[in-house]
Amino acid sequence: MTDDERTIYYSKAVNEALDDELARDDSVILIGEDIGCYGGSFGVTKGLYDKYGAERLWETPISENSFVGIAVGAAMMGLRPVVEIMFMDFLALALDQLLNSAGKLHYMYGGQVTVPMVLRTPGGAKGGYGPSHSQMLSNLLVGIPGIKVVAPSTPAQVKGILKAAIRDPNPVVVIENKRLYPQRGYVPAEDYVLALDKAVIAAAGQDITLISYSSMTPVCLAVKEALKPVGIDLEVLDLVSLQPLDKESIFASVRKTGRVIIVEEACLTGGVGAEVSALISEHCLDALEAPVMRVAAADMPIPSALALEKFVLPQAEDIVAAVKRIREY
Repeated sequence: MTDDERTIYYSKAVNEALDDELARDDSVILIGEDIGCYGGSFGVTKGLYDKYGAERLWETPISENSFVGIAVGAAMMGLRPVVEIMFMDFLALALDQLLNSAGKLHYMYGGQVTVPMVLRTPGGAKGGYGPSHSQMLSNLLVGIPGIKVVAPSTPAQVKGILKAAIRDPNPVVVIENKRLYPQRGYVPAEDYVLALDKAVIAAAGQDITLISYSSMTPVCLAVKEALKPVGIDLEVLDLVSLQPLDKESIFASVRKTGRVIIVEEACLTGGVGAEVSALISEHCLDALEAPVMRVAAADMPIPSALALEKFVLPQAEDIVAAVKRIREY
């Protein structure tokens, strides 16, 4: 297999990024529950403990607020900790450290300290994990000043984004998605990093812009292919960065198509989609030919029953229905 044919799983791409950065920089450490011999709850750190040992992979008790606090302190002292929160839902236990420490200390001390830490966590629902293990909590994160938030949707993206996040002098939250871990895609073998503040045109189009991120980007791409035969040409804009938002790319796509549907797995109210919609209304109102529409999860906990989980989460048919509605204007 040649380098340009190399395809690996999303989870393997995360593993390769961590391996690369551990080998490149001795200040990089990994912190989290079950990340050592067990290899992480989703196998993402498999093999790294054998390679780098307990000095570089710190196994922790079940105490998210404590070990994220340890990471903040370690970052201030010159290390580059990469923290794994086993399920994104558990992030709530460490919000104090993110909100009141990681995101603020650089400002509170007048730039005398930096907090170069990464917090990576699998979000989203997958196969009946239930209300406390299935949430996409991007809504909570984007309102915290001082941290960057990224949500890669492809194996190549997650490798380049994670490597860039580890090298960044600021705290970065990398949202992975449980449904993306088994997805395969082309990933370059050579060293590379990707911008932490740029959106990507995943597929160009002329009629309607679908703005999405994380697990919903491949769903939007599938909808684009499904609607091609009926003459609907969708553009899919993958946000990648949720904080900061790439406003220029968003506005350019909106002005190109004049119709926008924002798709996300997080709850509808108060989410990334609401912020993007507000920005479009403020800056691109003259370019809109129809109201901005949103497709998102219902404002309720994620059920355990598979049929109910599907009912609560946005599906491809929901996007198609939104496309039909927006074309009526």
